[in-house]
Amino acid sequence: MNEFQRAKIVLRILNKTYPKTPIPLKHRNIFTLLISVLLSAQCTDVNVNNVTKNIYPKYNKPDHFVKLGRKKIEKLIKSIGIFRIKAKSIYNLSKTLVEKYNGRVPKTFDELEELPGVGHKTASVVMSQGFGYPAFPIDTHIHRLAQRWGLTNGKSVVQTEKDLKRLFPKKYWNKLHLQIIYYGREYCKARECYGISCKICTSCYPKRKKPIKTKKA
Repeated sequence: MNEFQRAKIVLRILNKTYPKTPIPLKHRNIFTLLISVLLSAQCTDVNVNNVTKNIYPKYNKPDHFVKLGRKKIEKLIKSIGIFRIKAKSIYNLSKTLVEKYNGRVPKTFDELEELPGVGHKTASVVMSQGFGYPAFPIDTHIHRLAQRWGLTNGKSVVQTEKDLKRLFPKKYWNKLHLQIIYYGREYCKARECYGISCKICTSCYPKRKKPIKTKKA
């Protein structure tokens, strides 16, 4: 079985398992989606949603966060990992959006990735989930699963993104990104499946008996 055959199996199982893919990060607009994605680094979506549910009803525009200032932003997000670094990024990117983009989130990868604290993965999520532009955001979980399923050799997240974009038609990218995340959380967990027990792993590698070691991003 080659990687394209495995990709077809993955797509079939994911479409059957998750016909609908709601965005896991709660947000009110594209700006708050950007903030939530930034906050989700080294943190669970559940924790981010628990924190932002008390923030977004009152603060949901770049100028709101500029007026708050770094110290007050820190207090609002202090239960989230590396909150001081994230508060600095939130304040600085909000300031940039107000000064350079009239308070609007830009619609291109290049402009998004120039914002403080915004890397390629964060920009990809915003382009995909915020603007509906075909993108394939790769985090450490998708990187791990793509290796288990024989879709990439796992050298880097950059390589994984290239491989998945090559294997799957562009029209599936946005939904597929979310489907893989949901499937990994429910069925192909890092410390439970090990590449030998979930339906995708057993379908792609029916003869695999030993746990597979994946390369870190």
